[in-house]
Amino acid sequence: MIERLSVSRRIVSFCQAAAFACLCCAFLIVPARAQTLTQVSTDPFTVGPGQHATEVEPHTLSFGSEVVSAFQTGRIAPGGATDIGWATSLDGGMTWTHGFLPGLTIAYQNGPYDAASDPAVAYDAKHGVWMIASLPISNNNYTPAVVVSRSSDGLNWGDAVSVGPNVESSDKNWIVCDSYPGSPYYGNCYVEWDNPATGDGILMSTSTDGGLTWGTAKGTANNAAGIGGQPLVQPNGHVVVPIEGIGISVFGSVNGGQSWTRTINVASINTHTDAGGIRSGPLPTAAVDGAGNVYVVWEDCRFRPGCTTNDLVIIASANGKKWTAVQRIPIDPTTSTVDHFIPGIGIDPTTSGANAHIAIQYYYYPQTNCTESTCQLYVGYISSASGGRTWNTAVSLAGPMQLSWLPNSQNGLMVGDYLGLAFNSGVPHGVFAVAQALQGSVYNEAMYTAQNLTAEEEGPQLSSAGDRAIPGIKGDPIEKESPEKGYHPPAKRSARKAQH
Repeated sequence: MIERLSVSRRIVSFCQAAAFACLCCAFLIVPARAQTLTQVSTDPFTVGPGQHATEVEPHTLSFGSEVVSAFQTGRIAPGGATDIGWATSLDGGMTWTHGFLPGLTIAYQNGPYDAASDPAVAYDAKHGVWMIASLPISNNNYTPAVVVSRSSDGLNWGDAVSVGPNVESSDKNWIVCDSYPGSPYYGNCYVEWDNPATGDGILMSTSTDGGLTWGTAKGTANNAAGIGGQPLVQPNGHVVVPIEGIGISVFGSVNGGQSWTRTINVASINTHTDAGGIRSGPLPTAAVDGAGNVYVVWEDCRFRPGCTTNDLVIIASANGKKWTAVQRIPIDPTTSTVDHFIPGIGIDPTTSGANAHIAIQYYYYPQTNCTESTCQLYVGYISSASGGRTWNTAVSLAGPMQLSWLPNSQNGLMVGDYLGLAFNSGVPHGVFAVAQALQGSVYNEAMYTAQNLTAEEEGPQLSSAGDRAIPGIKGDPIEKESPEKGYHPPAKRSARKAQH
């Protein structure tokens, strides 16, 4: 079913002396194009223990004229989902087809696992294969750390392929493929995950045959711990992996995944605990531009007195070693009450450097000081046509949503731990969860995309060039998370978090 909803643009621009040489900060009412929401998938399952009808945690990727998104369908409160859903557009995001991965969970075509979680999408141009990586979950048995579902067209998917042997626990997987024909490792694909049983030890596995087989899992040179890594490939074949470790950390490989470097700490994390019991946190979202420059975004409160709310912040690097200073993305003034979280970044691969087109989707509360019964949840969007030097006025894509409309999880009320956004022919496309009021006892949370978005420069430009982090600011303790599958002693996660 395809449903289209017209939504208006929310104006949250503001005037900064540093950007416009004015002496005031004010909200500007600027006319802008209307956005259209298109529903791309909904949860058809009714089998327990899933909370139906719910869809959460999408990741989206584009290659050629095709856009593929994957997400959890039928969220199960203790962990995972009834199955992994997919939505594919063959015409650059204009129309969509959706379905569910076979050979994965019992609920759909009698797959081998009780649940699945954490979907991420990749495309291998050398072998012409789409891939969706996910965490397989069993109620009674060990499972592979990660599995990968493969498709030649983004519409017809095969049974899941194991990435390594069965293990007790794994969490927060991600996947990327080297699709640069000039790279010495063209056609390599890389999967990252962490092992909660070892305190979130980082592991990487490499495939050279289109995801049919995967190499032995390898740790970093310093056997580091981390969570939420997002491997990225540069045009020269180097792999850079931003991850939440000791703050924002980075490691990588220059030899096609034969070995992985030590992690280095590139930025601290200072975060405000988002209100209302929503599941969120400072996991990084990352992307590369056409020249291979790496950009990392996360939620952070360092620019807010008293750490009362989170901005989205950004850093960048040409080589994964030397990084820019943390900059605030100027969605609204530092005096606002808006809390921003769960960002997802995408960059137009035909642009780079000072002309890179950056697009970011995120969730937000207009009023940070709220409760589960009073918080109003929205989806926002902001873009830059100048590599993050200046930004267009932010757009509200969906909301308000009440938190009571969201399914529960082992870590709170859920729309997802991450978002993804991809460009197709210069146009940004992202898929995100939108919840509406329950229909009796049945949830009504589905996957939507926004059409008519742009990352071209539009109207007055916003800048945070004059903003300064508050010296000595300390964020709230980062929330302890329970993994999607398996168990580990809480003290190990606590010790790693304390290093932030």
